[in-house]
Amino acid sequence: MIWLTWRQFRGSAAMTAAVLTVLAAVLALTGPDLASRYAAGIAGCTPNNTCDDFFDRFFDEHQIPFLALTLVVLILPALVGLFWGAPLITRELEAGTHLLVWNQSITRGRWLAVKLGLTGLAATAAAGLCGLAVTWWSSPLDKSAVPEMARMAPLVFGARGIAPMGYAAFAFVLGVTAGVLVRRTLPAMALTLAAFAAIQLAMPLLVRPHLMPPVTSTFELGRTNVDGIVPQGQEGGAMQVFLSTSAVPGHAGAWVLSSDLVDPSGRTIAGGDGASGPSSTIARSIPVSTTSGPCALSRAQGADACRAEINRLGYRQQATYQPLERFWPFQWIETGIYALLTLGLTWLCFWRVRRGLS
Repeated sequence: MIWLTWRQFRGSAAMTAAVLTVLAAVLALTGPDLASRYAAGIAGCTPNNTCDDFFDRFFDEHQIPFLALTLVVLILPALVGLFWGAPLITRELEAGTHLLVWNQSITRGRWLAVKLGLTGLAATAAAGLCGLAVTWWSSPLDKSAVPEMARMAPLVFGARGIAPMGYAAFAFVLGVTAGVLVRRTLPAMALTLAAFAAIQLAMPLLVRPHLMPPVTSTFELGRTNVDGIVPQGQEGGAMQVFLSTSAVPGHAGAWVLSSDLVDPSGRTIAGGDGASGPSSTIARSIPVSTTSGPCALSRAQGADACRAEINRLGYRQQATYQPLERFWPFQWIETGIYALLTLGLTWLCFWRVRRGLS
């Protein structure tokens, strides 16, 4: 039975192994140089330079391979479910070869266990090796990325660490389950893709933010969490603050769940009127003199002085976030959740094959 399963699977396994070997070779050749360039750039930062310019330049230079590798790891589990999981049983059912196997003293349970075990372990191992290799290569870029592309960000988190292993195992068994239920390859593939995409969207939106209680804190306004300050209107008397929704001071790489501006009494300030900023910022209006003091237009004291004045008046950023230190705990928890889902679908497959499949 093992030999037969290997004969059916060896073509896909060989192609996947070849692709992973090429990918691993490319990463192994370019990774050390990437790390040395990052270390040299950090060493060249001066006390007056917070390395922001170097981070921006370094990430921009390697943004395309960073995004490409992230995308590869993200879509690999879906491909496993579509092309390894969904056809695994349906091609047997459509061809009728499962009946031949069952009539040769091979039980249904053993038949399914060998297929799931051999192919599933290969799929999980391939996704795990790919995810860990990309995590190693991307480490310098993860440290220098903009907040929206930091390691805890939803798009990047799923392509790092051990989470791809859980995704691949789940996608594979999901495909097998869909095949057992609908008994046709193309409908099973469509059902697998739709269900996997829905769960992958629901996880970062509904589940992951609550895996551990988030931290809520207030922060002074500075270069990290303010993208700009401009006068509001022509008559003056107020400043428009563009507050970052993806960064908090002192917690680089944190996943910011919510961010807003509060007044000295702690009440949230409503959105400004008429002004807009980048998608990663929100505009808030603060009543502060633009005719005198540090925010006076005629004095041109700069954004730093105006921010200091706004801080003195008691305005703060209030943010709820998951710190970067929780990356690995989140990885283990989320992988465990997918492992439980995988076990549940595996049980359903065995029940269906033993009781309702003919």
